[in-house]
This record gives sequence, C-alpha cells and structure tokens, in this order.
Amino acid sequence: MTASLPRQAAPPDEPRQPPEDPRRKFRRRALTLLIIVLLIGVPAGYLVISANQSRDSGKQKEEKYSATGLTAGWPSKVQRRLYQVEIPHPAAKVAFYETNNWKTSRLYAQFQLTNDGLDTFLASLGADRRSLTKDHITIGARDQKITGWKFSVPGQWWGFTRKQKDPAPTQDVVVNLDNPTFPMVYVVSRTVP
Repeated sequence: MTASLPRQAAPPDEPRQPPEDPRRKFRRRALTLLIIVLLIGVPAGYLVISANQSRDSGKQKEEKYSATGLTAGWPSKVQRRLYQVEIPHPAAKVAFYETNNWKTSRLYAQFQLTNDGLDTFLASLGADRRSLTKDHITIGARDQKITGWKFSVPGQWWGFTRKQKDPAPTQDVVVNLDNPTFPMVYVVSRTVP
C-alpha cells in the first residue's frame, strides 16, 4: 500500500487566478481540435488522393504496355523520331504497336494517306514511287502475325526496304494501292540498340 502525499498549498504571495471563462475554454479546445485535424487530416487526405492518382496511372500504363496488337492513334513524337517514321498530315486510320526486347525494338504503324501524303512519306525515307516494287511484300510472316496484317496477292501491293547501319532503324514498307486516291501504308521499323 502506498501512502498518499499531502497536497501542497499555493504560495501566499501568488494571486489566485479567476476561473477560466467557458467561452474562452471552448475556443481554446476548438482551436486545438482544428490544429489536430489539419495536422493529421490534410496529409492523410493528400495520401489518399495521391494513392488514387498513382493507381489510376498504373492502370493506364498497364493497359498501354499490355496491348498485344495495333492500337488506334498516333505514335508519340519520340517514337516517330526514334524509329524515323514520319506520318504526314492529314492521315487517317492511324494505328501503331511497339515491341521492345534486349535484342531488337520494333514500331509497327499503319496509316492511310492522300497521293501527296504518300509522296511526302516516301521522301522522308529518301525514296519515291520508283523505289516501290509491285507484289514485293517486305513485311515478314512473323510481323504480319503480330499485327494481324494479311497481304494477299493478287492485289495492288507495293513494297521496299530502307536499310541503314545500326543503330539507325531499318524500315520495311508495304503500300496498298487498291484505292489509288487514298493509299494505305504499312511500316515495320526496327532498330538494334
């Protein structure tokens, strides 16, 4: 059993403080509560919002990188510059797919152009229409299988390959001229790091 200690009396020279006003007491407690909420609630809210944004970003990246075929839309400017596939404007039915591994990186692209657009595209590769060879399918079976492209002969298929020294990309190009006003272009550009 412990002995209780006697209380010490206040020194006689200190004046007694009046009891605290209830309104002041309420304001002090409210201010303390507000500070606690701000110190804990704001960072916690920020963490929740940040986690949701991070999760959404991860889902978008997962969808992008888990794609197993052509995706409608334009390749990024960096991809177009890296693989040297300049798609002229205006272009329609634009789709692309990129694969990367330790040995070779490939960009698959398809797009529909006008006649002038085709000439512009070929010029960007240092070629012209005379570079195209009829029924010369330069895109191999493996690449066709990956993209789902089917180049069946007979047809107005024209192709050529632009070879460059590594690490510059090599492009295999097939052009469908069944609709001569709006040719469809298929490109596989591959680079070896």
